Amino acid sequence: MSNVMQFDAANFETEVLSSESPVLVDFWAPWCGPCKMIGPVIEELAADFDGKVKVGKVNVDDNQQLAAQFGIRGIPTVMLFKGGETVDSFVGLQQKTDLATALEKAL
Repeated sequence: MSNVMQFDAANFETEVLSSESPVLVDFWAPWCGPCKMIGPVIEELAADFDGKVKVGKVNVDDNQQLAAQFGIRGIPTVMLFKGGETVDSFVGLQQKTDLATALEKAL
């Protein structure tokens, strides 16, 4: 079972911006090769940080307004939110250790 949530315009405010815990958001699209490659890393982080951090994905094709709101120019873009603010951002394929380090710092 996956711990990765699906974020969209309907739940982004509640699940991400108003979250008590840090939230890692993967902005992706189904046709994006590097997005498919980072998918398993996002799944592993969701499992590793279960109960401490929310982890989810935003499909930029289905949520263009969210992508524009956060200035997404390239995907995958992984953003870390804490207290409703962006505290870290990564563009392109990332190593799990780099993302895990950012999550540890946010806790």
